Amino acid sequence: MPPAAAPRKPDNGNPLLEVVVSIVIPAVILMKFSGEQHLGTLPALLIALAFPFGWGVFDLVRKRKLNFIAVLGVVSTLLTGGIGVLRLDPQWLAVKEAAVPGLIGLAVLISARTRWPLIRMLVYNDKVLDVAKVDAQLAARGNTAAFESRLRNGTLLLAGTFFFSSFMNYVLARWIVTSPAGSEAFNQELGRLTLMSYPMIALPSMAMMIAVMVYLVHGAKQLTGLTLGQMLHHHDDGAT
Repeated sequence: MPPAAAPRKPDNGNPLLEVVVSIVIPAVILMKFSGEQHLGTLPALLIALAFPFGWGVFDLVRKRKLNFIAVLGVVSTLLTGGIGVLRLDPQWLAVKEAAVPGLIGLAVLISARTRWPLIRMLVYNDKVLDVAKVDAQLAARGNTAAFESRLRNGTLLLAGTFFFSSFMNYVLARWIVTSPAGSEAFNQELGRLTLMSYPMIALPSMAMMIAVMVYLVHGAKQLTGLTLGQMLHHHDDGAT
């Protein structure tokens, strides 16, 4: 008999490509092409929305599930572009910048009181770790409850990183974006806000998330007796 075909691995997609299509490209369109000398505010908004919306529909048809990054891209683009189209006070941009990470942080925080904290989806998942092996080892050592407690603590820390991002987004947006919405100066300030958000918000937030991951991995190593290599999803104990 011919050997059985190996089970097909799930298509986890390319997170970097998803972020570029759903968030970066729409942001560039809104910043660079929404002036009256280019596309105009409403056409630029519609074109910018087409990227995350199209990607979300493509992913929904392909995987039969909603793409979180695409949904986030649609909401973020709609809010940012809508502020320009409706000529709202720039303070609403600061509210929007704070609202997205703030709502994510709130969702993470609420999930800490459920049986399935969101940190399982964001950090402790089969895309990175061999969760079945880790869970089996925890059960064998009687440390399942201790690790669940550590996951919940990690969830609180993770929520804190999003709340930090929310606060800093608001402060930075209020400081930089002061021109009337929809004006050329407003679009230029949006670009400056995007550039400055990386060193002042994105990098510190990433460092904090890495610290949360180290906290969880260190706890898993202590409670399971496994090394990091043994916990990784693609580790092969029989490899030479």
